[in-house]
Amino acid sequence: MRLLFVHAHPVPESFNTALLAAALETARAQGHDVRLIDLHGEGFNPVMSAEERRGYTEDVPIPADLVQHVEALQWADGLILVYPTWWYAQPAILKGWMDRVWRPGIAFTLHEEGQRLRPALANIRLIGVITTFGSPWWFWTFLMGAPGRKIILRGLRFCTHARTRTFWLGLHAIEEQTDLARRRYIDRVRARIAQIPL
Repeated sequence: MRLLFVHAHPVPESFNTALLAAALETARAQGHDVRLIDLHGEGFNPVMSAEERRGYTEDVPIPADLVQHVEALQWADGLILVYPTWWYAQPAILKGWMDRVWRPGIAFTLHEEGQRLRPALANIRLIGVITTFGSPWWFWTFLMGAPGRKIILRGLRFCTHARTRTFWLGLHAIEEQTDLARRRYIDRVRARIAQIPL
């Protein structure tokens, strides 16, 4: 399977980066064709300008800094996002990537009758998330309603193949976790990536 990993953490020595390394290593060992977009590493600009927003239609050429991102998205069979959950959702750089790259004519088209969205990324049949949280599971799930999960597993999934499968891996209360708990989470990540069929 062609797997596109998108990483969104600014600190190279972070635990999040260790999760990414484990996932990439496992995917390659399993024989998948892998690409990586490291948003902070490449200095991705998450801000949509006024000019870009005015041209946010299917008929306007893609901004030059997004071409390689769009090409990677259209190449992929599977998309795996690796990021920390901050303030109950994705970091700003990842949300900006979604805002700018998952655009009309690429991720979806608008049907003229009622301007209904139609999916345009039928090539993608798997969406996965590997994340960490500062908050405990019960707080994020019951009090906040798991907002970040809904954005990814419902929102982005709508733009992909009708039978797209999803997975979600999260380690909560990260600051309180022991080294053993962190190693076990890395093992969970490796095990889940190893389950992805070729």
